Amino acid sequence: MPSSHYQPQDFPAAQDPVSADVVLASVRLPGDPGSSDIHVRNGRVAAVTPAEERSDDFKAAGAHVLDLEGRVVIPGLWDEHVHMTQWALAANRIDLSGAASARAAVELVRKGMTAAGPRADRAAAPAMTVVGAGFRDAVWGDVPSAEMLDDATREVPTALISHDLHCVWLNSAAARRYGVQLPADGLLREEPAFALTRELGKLPDDVVDGWVRAAGREAAARGVVGVVDLEMTWNRDVWLRRIVGGFSSLRVDAGVYPEDLERAAAAGMRTGQEVDGGAGLLRVGPLKVLIDGSLNTRTAFCVDPYPHGGHGILTVSGAELVALLGKARETGFVPAVHAIGDGANQVALDAFAEAGTGGRIEHAQFVRQEDFARFGELGVTASVQPAHALDDRDAADANWAGRTGRAFPLRSLLDGGARLALGSDAPVAPLDPWLAMSAATARARNDGRGPWHPEQSLTREEALLASTRGRGRIQAGDVADIAVLDADPLAAPDAVFAGMPVAATLVAGRFTFRGAGV
Repeated sequence: MPSSHYQPQDFPAAQDPVSADVVLASVRLPGDPGSSDIHVRNGRVAAVTPAEERSDDFKAAGAHVLDLEGRVVIPGLWDEHVHMTQWALAANRIDLSGAASARAAVELVRKGMTAAGPRADRAAAPAMTVVGAGFRDAVWGDVPSAEMLDDATREVPTALISHDLHCVWLNSAAARRYGVQLPADGLLREEPAFALTRELGKLPDDVVDGWVRAAGREAAARGVVGVVDLEMTWNRDVWLRRIVGGFSSLRVDAGVYPEDLERAAAAGMRTGQEVDGGAGLLRVGPLKVLIDGSLNTRTAFCVDPYPHGGHGILTVSGAELVALLGKARETGFVPAVHAIGDGANQVALDAFAEAGTGGRIEHAQFVRQEDFARFGELGVTASVQPAHALDDRDAADANWAGRTGRAFPLRSLLDGGARLALGSDAPVAPLDPWLAMSAATARARNDGRGPWHPEQSLTREEALLASTRGRGRIQAGDVADIAVLDADPLAAPDAVFAGMPVAATLVAGRFTFRGAGV
């Protein structure tokens, strides 16, 4: 049975690690007052020794000694849930995240169209659809409509993607271009929205791959060494092309969706397998299965009805999910089940129990009290995105009123025995583990609002463990995936922790980011 969590020791050293041994000298481990030296050989940590016991052995043998002047080192960070192509595309689209209403979103689009325009779609082709991203209609006081968007955009095809990717707002020109039947409100939800989002991402490979390379460099500058990419496509070949084309900033576990499971199995793929031609950076990720919607679209499947009626949607029945989990077990895939509502989490846990396999639940945003202990009992990892708690606190209060003590329930999950894996779901939240860890530990951001359900917070040690695949501290034998920091993450003030200054990042002993002064 495949493990439900990937261990760092499973990784090969990436292709072309540093040619010489390296000593990261005069570093500190979190919480330790003394200095240490980290010896890296062939892409792995050969030893961690007290700095005062330093000898010239490594230097004499050709090691390069880099004095890090007391900086703090931790295992490199992972974002356990991203949509890398969508994240790169979102950075090149009209930003709607600040729109407090439908009319405000339309005004942002109008300004974006009359200005030089976002660097993405206009740069790729002048006739392309205008695309915006990041709106949150769950907290708007007014209602979107196709007519409202048409009035602002006229005959220019325009598509606006919600922050959670579960909804797309179209004008009439875009509906004609993509051959979709436009509802009166202009909103496509769930699978129709996913399908159109995939169409909107069909830009020239070299354009998108360039943006992904830039996004990878930006992630490395935040101490990230790896991501689980759950882009809705046949992702293996996309990443092979990118790596051959020069992408080298991160390790990537590339997920598979049910429609491609037979193809993947026929190719001998299984979760955790290194992909030939991937330079030691690419592995097969989990099998991603979506069984409900999202809070923003009020499609997350819940036990109790929403204030405006309905329980959300269940896109995969319990019996169908049990069958999928069985296929995953037989083919060597770790299942990663998208479940946001408490009803969906109940269905997912029931299916894991019946199928007799472990795996992951992606999001676990709203969970019944009696289900927390089942995560630990069933060996199910909770792959959670703490920043969503702060982004969606108003939507949660409005739609799950009186029950938000078990919303985004990180402490309850951990105390119930779940293994936590932190991520961003980028582009839903930024690909920055420090923002995620700050949200997990402070349950607040610097916006004047107090902590939201602080009883569900994690300690910083727990957040680091959940962001480093359980490594916590650098040890001999580890692959040399390392983040070098300018502050101690266990002692820094909250504001510094959230924006942690990263001095350098290494993957298998190779610098993927090297800041000034390092």
